Amino acid sequence: MLEIEDLVVSYGAVEAVRGVSLSVGAGEVVGLLGPNGAGKTSTLRAASGLVSYGGSVRFEGKEVSRLGVEKAAKAGLIHVPEGRHIFPTLTVHENLQVGATARAGRADGYSFEEVYALFPALAGMRDRGGWALSGGEQQMVAVGRALVAAPRLLMLDEPSLGLAPIVVKAVFRALRKIAERTPVLLVEQNTVMALKLCHRAAVLSGGRVVLSGTAAELSDRSAILDSYLGQERVHDAEAEHLKA
Repeated sequence: MLEIEDLVVSYGAVEAVRGVSLSVGAGEVVGLLGPNGAGKTSTLRAASGLVSYGGSVRFEGKEVSRLGVEKAAKAGLIHVPEGRHIFPTLTVHENLQVGATARAGRADGYSFEEVYALFPALAGMRDRGGWALSGGEQQMVAVGRALVAAPRLLMLDEPSLGLAPIVVKAVFRALRKIAERTPVLLVEQNTVMALKLCHRAAVLSGGRVVLSGTAAELSDRSAILDSYLGQERVHDAEAEHLKA
């Protein structure tokens, strides 16, 4: 569904992504792992057409740079950026309704009730303003809004960032259900949770892919993975222990 080949993303003289290649097939969940500044977010921004790039990004055979952001979204390439970016003056339900603008007549999206079933915490706060939501509730709304948009491919940037462990567990529980129906490209620093969800993953460092394989292969090569992720994987393991 998504083919990225020799991707290069630059900001002035700074090359954030250097020749990254990866793909996401139908029914797959693919992870992008790595420390801060590795180029993960820039890869997602290029994939959705938010930044100019060198190389090639094709969504269902069409070059994203030629589609543009709006047409790519209406074709089903839906991006949930880091930081949630919900509308604070709109209610929970109104935020979800915004997602319907990208459906473009496609009937394969998630209904509002399906979103509330995935995120039961939101069901009782449909009329609550976005400004009054916790960080975890905002993340649920952001993912729910993307689902209403009928994603053919869902791209998620750090869905667990800044969330309490119990909320991270709830978000990933929903993502496991979403992955049964929707392909996902996931950027995540919580490697323990990511590798439980993903079929395959690539590790970025310095804008390049330095390690890739199936989730099982990467888990088995934990010492090598640790060398690229530093202490972050240690924190992930500690958080997982606390949740157990």
